[in-house]
Amino acid sequence: MNILSLDDLTLIAQVIADGSGRAFERLVKKYQSPVRRFFLSQTAGDEMLSDDLAQETFIKVYVNIRSFRQLSSFKTWLFRIAYNVWQDHLRKNSKTTLRLLDNEGDDDDDGVSLNGIQPANVSDGSQGMTSGSFRLDLQTAMGVLNDKERTCITLGLVEDLPIDKIVKITEMPEGTVKSYLSRGKQKLAVYLKQHGYE
Repeated sequence: MNILSLDDLTLIAQVIADGSGRAFERLVKKYQSPVRRFFLSQTAGDEMLSDDLAQETFIKVYVNIRSFRQLSSFKTWLFRIAYNVWQDHLRKNSKTTLRLLDNEGDDDDDGVSLNGIQPANVSDGSQGMTSGSFRLDLQTAMGVLNDKERTCITLGLVEDLPIDKIVKITEMPEGTVKSYLSRGKQKLAVYLKQHGYE
């Protein structure tokens, strides 16, 4: 067990023992960016919806924290809840079309890349591409993926979770996760290459 998970367990124990808002706040601060990033990928950049879903996730985590049994890491358990919140949202809004938003002014640079695919001409600027525009293009490209591919790509490539953790979060068979990852990477690579990335 590493120090990070030990710290999580200490905070969880404090929340369970005395309802410590401070300990829970530390857990939220630690994991709010990855959870929000997950929802931003799922919603094709809808910041308002992503924030609402992230908030709903942390409310469910707080309410259900006593059910955390350490059968997996806290991060895996948390993403399982986030995944369930997303699936519930899809069921409730099955006819809602995902909107692709222009994220001008979004200064968060998470350094996301897709297996080494980078904007062509970033260094010489001949086409005016920047890492920020690559991030927006990647976010737009996520819209070409189906829901399961987007989930697996987000958890695997963006959050850097291993396949066994993705299996626990999504409850999909390992072969299915690998298949979604492979197809998702392929679709993203084709899309990005068609839009000037190498």
